[in-house]
Amino acid sequence: MGTITRSFANNITTSGVLLPASLNNNSIANVTAYNAAVATGNMVLISSQTASNSASISFTSGINSTYKEYQFYFIDIHPRTDGAEFEFNMSTDSGSNYNVTKTTTFFQGLHDEADTDASLTYQTSRDLAQSTDFQRLNIQIDNDADSNLSGLLTLFNPSSTTYVKHFLSNTNMMHSTPYSMNTYVAGYGNTTSAVNAIRFRMTSGNLDGTILMYGIV
Repeated sequence: MGTITRSFANNITTSGVLLPASLNNNSIANVTAYNAAVATGNMVLISSQTASNSASISFTSGINSTYKEYQFYFIDIHPRTDGAEFEFNMSTDSGSNYNVTKTTTFFQGLHDEADTDASLTYQTSRDLAQSTDFQRLNIQIDNDADSNLSGLLTLFNPSSTTYVKHFLSNTNMMHSTPYSMNTYVAGYGNTTSAVNAIRFRMTSGNLDGTILMYGIV
Protein backbone atom coordinates (compact mmCIF):
# COMPACT_ATOMS: atom_id res chain seq x y z
CA MET A 1 0.00 0.00 0.00
CA GLY A 2 2.87 2.36 0.76
CA THR A 3 4.21 1.93 -2.79
CA ILE A 4 0.81 2.75 -4.28
CA THR A 5 0.45 5.81 -2.09
CA ARG A 6 3.90 7.09 -3.01
CA SER A 7 3.25 6.44 -6.72
CA PHE A 8 -0.01 8.37 -6.62
CA ALA A 9 1.57 11.21 -4.66
CA ASN A 10 4.33 11.51 -7.27
CA ASN A 11 1.66 12.36 -9.86
CA ILE A 12 0.20 15.32 -7.94
CA THR A 13 1.67 18.82 -8.10
CA THR A 14 2.23 20.87 -4.96
CA SER A 15 -1.01 22.73 -5.76
CA GLY A 16 -3.00 19.48 -5.80
CA VAL A 17 -3.38 19.10 -9.60
CA LEU A 18 -3.15 15.63 -11.17
CA LEU A 19 -0.38 15.33 -13.76
CA PRO A 20 -1.31 14.01 -17.22
CA ALA A 21 0.96 10.99 -16.65
CA SER A 22 -1.36 9.78 -13.88
CA LEU A 23 -4.10 9.09 -16.45
CA ASN A 24 -3.17 6.49 -19.04
CA ASN A 25 -4.61 3.52 -20.89
CA ASN A 26 -3.90 1.20 -17.99
CA SER A 27 -5.61 3.38 -15.39
CA ILE A 28 -8.68 3.96 -17.60
CA ALA A 29 -8.93 0.26 -18.42
CA ASN A 30 -9.20 -0.56 -14.74
CA VAL A 31 -12.33 1.57 -14.32
CA THR A 32 -15.40 -0.71 -14.27
CA ALA A 33 -18.21 1.89 -14.24
CA TYR A 34 -18.83 5.56 -14.95
CA ASN A 35 -21.45 7.85 -13.49
CA ALA A 36 -23.96 9.05 -16.06
CA ALA A 37 -22.99 12.46 -17.46
CA VAL A 38 -25.67 15.10 -17.58
CA ALA A 39 -25.29 17.92 -20.09
CA THR A 40 -26.18 21.30 -18.61
CA GLY A 41 -26.86 24.61 -20.24
CA ASN A 42 -28.34 23.08 -23.39
CA MET A 43 -31.17 24.98 -25.08
CA VAL A 44 -34.12 22.89 -26.27
CA LEU A 45 -36.49 24.55 -28.73
CA ILE A 46 -40.00 23.79 -27.49
CA SER A 47 -42.15 26.03 -29.66
CA SER A 48 -41.97 28.78 -32.27
CA GLN A 49 -44.79 31.13 -33.20
CA THR A 50 -44.92 33.79 -35.89
CA ALA A 51 -47.45 36.60 -35.85
CA SER A 52 -48.69 38.39 -38.96
CA ASN A 53 -50.96 41.29 -38.04
CA SER A 54 -52.01 39.27 -34.97
CA ALA A 55 -53.53 40.48 -31.72
CA SER A 56 -51.15 38.45 -29.54
CA ILE A 57 -48.84 35.44 -29.27
CA SER A 58 -49.65 32.97 -26.49
CA PHE A 59 -47.82 29.87 -25.28
CA THR A 60 -50.36 27.62 -23.55
CA SER A 61 -48.45 24.33 -23.63
CA GLY A 62 -44.88 23.25 -22.98
CA ILE A 63 -44.41 25.32 -19.80
CA ASN A 64 -44.17 22.67 -17.10
CA SER A 65 -41.82 21.00 -14.63
CA THR A 66 -39.61 19.60 -17.42
CA TYR A 67 -37.32 22.65 -17.21
CA LYS A 68 -36.35 25.00 -14.39
CA GLU A 69 -35.66 27.85 -16.82
CA TYR A 70 -37.49 29.01 -19.94
CA GLN A 71 -36.26 31.60 -22.44
CA PHE A 72 -38.42 33.48 -24.95
CA TYR A 73 -36.56 35.08 -27.86
CA PHE A 74 -38.21 37.99 -29.67
CA ILE A 75 -37.29 38.26 -33.34
CA ASP A 76 -38.31 41.34 -35.38
CA ILE A 77 -41.33 42.27 -33.29
CA HIS A 78 -43.07 45.02 -35.25
CA PRO A 79 -46.15 47.01 -34.16
CA ARG A 80 -48.94 47.87 -36.55
CA THR A 81 -49.65 50.97 -34.43
CA ASP A 82 -46.98 53.66 -34.12
CA GLY A 83 -45.82 54.14 -30.55
CA ALA A 84 -47.30 50.90 -29.22
CA GLU A 85 -45.46 49.05 -26.47
CA PHE A 86 -44.69 45.32 -26.20
CA GLU A 87 -45.99 43.66 -23.03
CA PHE A 88 -46.60 40.27 -21.41
CA ASN A 89 -48.50 38.52 -18.65
CA MET A 90 -48.57 35.06 -17.12
CA SER A 91 -51.34 32.56 -16.40
CA THR A 92 -51.85 29.87 -13.75
CA ASP A 93 -54.91 28.35 -15.47
CA SER A 94 -53.51 27.35 -18.88
CA GLY A 95 -54.40 30.66 -20.50
CA SER A 96 -57.99 31.18 -19.37
CA ASN A 97 -56.80 34.31 -17.55
CA TYR A 98 -53.56 36.31 -17.80
CA ASN A 99 -53.59 38.11 -14.46
CA VAL A 100 -50.66 37.04 -12.26
CA THR A 101 -49.84 39.64 -9.59
CA LYS A 102 -46.41 41.18 -10.27
CA THR A 103 -43.87 43.52 -8.69
CA THR A 104 -41.27 44.78 -11.18
CA THR A 105 -38.51 47.24 -12.10
CA PHE A 106 -37.96 49.05 -15.41
CA PHE A 107 -35.03 51.09 -16.74
CA GLN A 108 -33.54 51.91 -20.11
CA GLY A 109 -30.58 53.40 -21.91
CA LEU A 110 -31.10 55.34 -25.13
CA HIS A 111 -29.18 57.17 -27.86
CA ASP A 112 -30.70 59.09 -30.76
CA GLU A 113 -29.74 58.85 -34.43
CA ALA A 114 -28.62 62.51 -34.52
CA ASP A 115 -26.13 61.83 -31.68
CA THR A 116 -27.60 64.71 -29.67
CA ASP A 117 -29.13 62.79 -26.75
CA ALA A 118 -28.18 59.82 -24.59
CA SER A 119 -29.39 58.79 -21.16
CA LEU A 120 -29.90 55.99 -18.64
CA THR A 121 -33.09 56.32 -16.60
CA TYR A 122 -35.45 54.43 -14.31
CA GLN A 123 -39.08 54.48 -15.45
CA THR A 124 -41.42 54.62 -12.47
CA SER A 125 -44.44 54.93 -14.76
CA ARG A 126 -43.80 51.49 -16.23
CA ASP A 127 -42.97 49.38 -13.19
CA LEU A 128 -45.64 47.48 -11.28
CA ALA A 129 -46.29 47.08 -7.56
CA GLN A 130 -48.56 44.13 -6.77
CA SER A 131 -50.47 44.61 -10.01
CA THR A 132 -52.18 42.08 -12.29
CA ASP A 133 -51.66 44.38 -15.32
CA PHE A 134 -49.57 43.29 -18.29
CA GLN A 135 -45.91 44.25 -17.81
CA ARG A 136 -44.49 46.50 -20.53
CA LEU A 137 -41.10 45.49 -21.94
CA ASN A 138 -40.22 48.66 -23.88
CA ILE A 139 -41.25 52.23 -24.64
CA GLN A 140 -43.07 53.21 -27.86
CA ILE A 141 -41.78 51.25 -30.83
CA ASP A 142 -41.71 53.05 -34.17
CA ASN A 143 -43.90 51.33 -36.78
CA ASP A 144 -41.86 52.42 -39.81
CA ALA A 145 -41.32 49.60 -42.28
CA ASP A 146 -37.76 48.94 -41.07
CA SER A 147 -38.31 49.28 -37.31
CA ASN A 148 -38.69 46.43 -34.85
CA LEU A 149 -37.84 45.06 -31.41
CA SER A 150 -35.66 42.07 -30.57
CA GLY A 151 -34.54 40.57 -27.28
CA LEU A 152 -35.46 37.94 -24.75
CA LEU A 153 -37.31 37.16 -21.54
CA THR A 154 -36.18 34.51 -19.05
CA LEU A 155 -38.69 32.87 -16.71
CA PHE A 156 -37.35 30.86 -13.78
CA ASN A 157 -38.92 27.68 -12.36
CA PRO A 158 -42.50 28.48 -13.40
CA SER A 159 -43.84 25.15 -12.10
CA SER A 160 -42.77 25.75 -8.50
CA THR A 161 -45.61 25.55 -5.99
CA THR A 162 -43.36 26.92 -3.22
CA TYR A 163 -41.74 30.09 -4.56
CA VAL A 164 -42.66 33.24 -6.49
CA LYS A 165 -41.77 33.31 -10.21
CA HIS A 166 -38.82 35.55 -11.14
CA PHE A 167 -38.22 36.87 -14.65
CA LEU A 168 -35.66 39.03 -16.48
CA SER A 169 -36.07 40.79 -19.82
CA ASN A 170 -33.65 42.65 -22.09
CA THR A 171 -34.79 44.18 -25.38
CA ASN A 172 -33.46 46.63 -27.95
CA MET A 173 -35.63 48.49 -30.42
CA MET A 174 -36.11 51.58 -32.55
CA HIS A 175 -37.95 54.16 -30.48
CA SER A 176 -40.44 56.35 -32.33
CA THR A 177 -38.26 59.50 -32.04
CA PRO A 178 -36.07 57.63 -33.45
CA TYR A 179 -33.66 56.30 -30.82
CA SER A 180 -31.90 53.02 -30.20
CA MET A 181 -33.34 52.03 -26.85
CA ASN A 182 -32.06 49.17 -24.68
CA THR A 183 -34.57 48.26 -21.98
CA TYR A 184 -34.19 46.09 -18.87
CA VAL A 185 -37.21 44.80 -16.97
CA ALA A 186 -37.15 42.41 -14.02
CA GLY A 187 -39.52 41.27 -11.33
CA TYR A 188 -41.52 38.39 -10.01
CA GLY A 189 -44.97 36.94 -10.33
CA ASN A 190 -46.17 36.93 -6.74
CA THR A 191 -47.82 33.52 -6.81
CA THR A 192 -46.95 30.08 -5.48
CA SER A 193 -49.25 28.49 -8.06
CA ALA A 194 -47.56 26.97 -11.09
CA VAL A 195 -47.37 29.31 -14.09
CA ASN A 196 -48.28 27.31 -17.21
CA ALA A 197 -48.99 29.88 -19.93
CA ILE A 198 -47.69 33.25 -21.10
CA ARG A 199 -49.03 35.88 -23.52
CA PHE A 200 -47.27 38.66 -25.47
CA ARG A 201 -49.07 41.54 -27.16
CA MET A 202 -48.94 45.24 -27.97
CA THR A 203 -50.55 47.89 -25.78
CA SER A 204 -52.43 49.01 -28.88
CA GLY A 205 -53.09 47.34 -32.21
CA ASN A 206 -51.64 44.17 -33.69
CA LEU A 207 -48.11 42.90 -34.18
CA ASP A 208 -45.80 40.99 -36.51
CA GLY A 209 -42.78 38.92 -35.56
CA THR A 210 -41.55 35.60 -34.21
CA ILE A 211 -41.15 34.35 -30.65
CA LEU A 212 -39.13 31.22 -29.87
CA MET A 213 -39.62 29.35 -26.59
CA TYR A 214 -36.64 27.35 -25.27
CA GLY A 215 -36.25 25.13 -22.23
CA ILE A 216 -32.82 25.23 -20.57
CA VAL A 217 -31.47 21.88 -19.40
